[in-house]
Amino acid sequence: MVINKILNNNAVITFDDKGKEIIIMGKGIAYGRRNGDAIEQSKVTKKFILSSMEYPNHLVDILSSIPTECIELCYDIVQYAKQKLSMKLDDSLYISLMDHISTSIERYNKGITLKNKLLWEIKHFYKNEYEIGLYGIAMIKKIYGLTMYEDEAGFIALHIVSAEVSNNIHDVYEITGFIQNIINIVKYHFKRNFDTDSHNYYRFITHLKFFGHRVFSKKSNKNDELNNNLLDIIKEKYKEPYLCSLKIKQFIEKKYYYYLDDDEVLYLTIHITKLISDK
Repeated sequence: MVINKILNNNAVITFDDKGKEIIIMGKGIAYGRRNGDAIEQSKVTKKFILSSMEYPNHLVDILSSIPTECIELCYDIVQYAKQKLSMKLDDSLYISLMDHISTSIERYNKGITLKNKLLWEIKHFYKNEYEIGLYGIAMIKKIYGLTMYEDEAGFIALHIVSAEVSNNIHDVYEITGFIQNIINIVKYHFKRNFDTDSHNYYRFITHLKFFGHRVFSKKSNKNDELNNNLLDIIKEKYKEPYLCSLKIKQFIEKKYYYYLDDDEVLYLTIHITKLISDK
């Protein structure tokens, strides 16, 4: 492959073997290069097929207008996120982060800051992602000398969550509200608060995060079907967690028009049972 157009030092446009126009990213991949030069494969880190993108021109505009150090910063944040979360993140995260962070830097330079109304929920529901956001604003301070409020760490965290579950930032706001509603049902049912630092709480929130994605995408959890005979055993042994799960089932079906099968009720009951076992 050869360079067809240079967007910046870290991004070029070329064509793949099938003749499709693609964007290739890699640190310093275009440094000192010109159109027509061969692309160094060892520097390639990401490829985006423009024909498969919803807004291909938007992507080109973003990469053309964003400074090299900002692209490198976002690449660093994504790599850190992958290591911390130990999971695959959708490639759209690179683009959404570059767009968001470059805009945030412009805002802060103009003295404009935004309040993150979901900051409390983000801190409690997406702790690892929030820590990635803190890493992001620490790197921004190191590179640009800007001290950003933790609200910005929360915004970065939401982009990370979006890359985990739906690729749609609006869905993440919906899922966050969904999690808050379910947690409130559990708290009021058992008339107690829970240790938000416990492993069982973290596992429950993780379950709700992906469960919320299924609810909003109207997709059932068919890949993880369990023996429903277990539910008969569980509901007898753990009566209150089961009754709480039925409250959640009723709430979800009424508010979100999503029908919970026995497997999903069973999963909820198991997670709630573990959650209330915390001292």
